[in-house]
Amino acid sequence: MKNTEALVTDEYSDDLFEVVGRKAEDSEKIERPPLSAYKDSWLRLKKNKGAVVSLITLLIIILLAIFGPHMNEFKYYQTDYGASYQSPSQTHWLGTDKFGRDQWTRIWQGTRISLYIAILAALLDLIIGVTIGAISALLGGKVDNALQRLIEVLVGIPHLIVVILLIMLMKPGIVTITAAMVITGWVNMARLVRAQIFKLKEQEYILAAKSLGSSNTRLILHHLIPNTIGLIVINMMFTIPSAIFTEAFLSFIGLGLQEPLASLGVLINDGFHSMRNHFYLLLYPALVIIGIMVSFNILADGLRDALDPKMRK
Repeated sequence: MKNTEALVTDEYSDDLFEVVGRKAEDSEKIERPPLSAYKDSWLRLKKNKGAVVSLITLLIIILLAIFGPHMNEFKYYQTDYGASYQSPSQTHWLGTDKFGRDQWTRIWQGTRISLYIAILAALLDLIIGVTIGAISALLGGKVDNALQRLIEVLVGIPHLIVVILLIMLMKPGIVTITAAMVITGWVNMARLVRAQIFKLKEQEYILAAKSLGSSNTRLILHHLIPNTIGLIVINMMFTIPSAIFTEAFLSFIGLGLQEPLASLGVLINDGFHSMRNHFYLLLYPALVIIGIMVSFNILADGLRDALDPKMRK
């Protein structure tokens, strides 16, 4: 009997058995590689087909704005009265205007200028708005009251009236239009950043940084601003198409850029006067500005969903 028990014990030793399920030492092991917040946002953005298509469209338009004017031998200001109002052809891909200027070159040169004005105005809005909003929220008290009264005054003045008055006082040009947009354009950014930092300044990590002796500058640059990047990026994505529309509107009513400079507003204004007999002069720049406006807005919606942790499924 003892021999039988020994054989059974040897036949079914502990080495023949395996633990089913997770081992104790692997209970807290992370199987998935860690993701940063921005990488996670990028992965969620790629799942939004509309945002991806808009991003690709914007990249194509930007590349054409950079290289398009150099893809043929014509200059955007080059006139040829013998080639006035030519339809699209192998020589002039998108036709010519009343002065015989090549429309392909002028459209992409105009797109370049419009994007330059819009991005420059958005960057200045970003710098001024974020700085004032962060200082107002962090310091509070009299500083916050003074800055908020200034913002309320600027909000009460219609933005378009300020832009038109400044352009009438100064010579129309890229610098004038950009400055006119920035005068009141930073207000919305400042209010959004102020509201966000008011929420963040009472968080535990901010109180811990203060207790360790961090200065206000360090708090703003290393703790508060990085945690408002999502809000800032989304607001910028809405600001750029708004600035493009403002520039196009001013140029359309004759208060923006003047001939022979090209912008989308100038081209639409020229095409409007000739659309009855030469509709393509209005069609092509209108399609470009529609593509830019729609793409920026759809991409901004996609970024808002991707950067907002509450939108995770």
